[in-house]
Amino acid sequence: MSSFDRFIRTGAAALCAAILTFSAAQAETPVYNVGATTTGIPFTFLNVETNQIQGVMVDIAKAIGQKGGFEVGVQQTVFSALIPSLTSGKIDIISAAMLKTAEREKVVSFSDPVYRYGAGLIVKADDNGTYVTLDDLKGEIVGAQVGTVFIDIMTKMGIFKEVRSYDSIGDMVRDLSLGRIKAGVGDQPIVAYQIKQGTFKGVKLSPSFQPVNVGEVCLITRKDDRAMQEKLNKGIAAIKADGTLDGIIAKWGL
Repeated sequence: MSSFDRFIRTGAAALCAAILTFSAAQAETPVYNVGATTTGIPFTFLNVETNQIQGVMVDIAKAIGQKGGFEVGVQQTVFSALIPSLTSGKIDIISAAMLKTAEREKVVSFSDPVYRYGAGLIVKADDNGTYVTLDDLKGEIVGAQVGTVFIDIMTKMGIFKEVRSYDSIGDMVRDLSLGRIKAGVGDQPIVAYQIKQGTFKGVKLSPSFQPVNVGEVCLITRKDDRAMQEKLNKGIAAIKADGTLDGIIAKWGL
């Protein structure tokens, strides 16, 4: 065999080995389905130009994946269907603006926190009333998004004329601007961001309101998936330590 032939064979063998190594690495990289909503700007929302879900929690999930050696496939899911989709195995992780609560912890598990916030009270732009607590709206028709802790809180209070549920904050804001409800309760940073962007018109956040149910935003896994919980917490610790998490939060103006 000539030197040239040996060179060709050696090169071909090395190329095949490299291809096999790359293929094996690709095969070993797991892809997890992450549930996110289209209505939680700036945490999760649909970019109509790219038709992709993006936002704070999408960036966080991807950053954790980079640290943990896995990829994420974002699945569009309505808020009220997030937990059922997780427990039924349709998705592997929830990464959305969903607060950690004792009631939710009965059926799912939460990672270490990545953000904290509470509820904001939304009123018409020309409403100059003073609303410090929800008690100040006794006897009124109020609203909140279905599946949120806020609607449960208001329903249990039993002081309102009616508590209306909405599929999205946008639907609630439309009813509020038309005078169909007196006020609505929603995630403060989501509402503030959309008012600032001009998406929600004719409404404002009540400046006198003291946020209720301030809680932690985490990534969420199935109750028995301890391996996933550990993987997420390890990734969260890494993006906190190197400043990635702070950069994501700053990017979205929170």
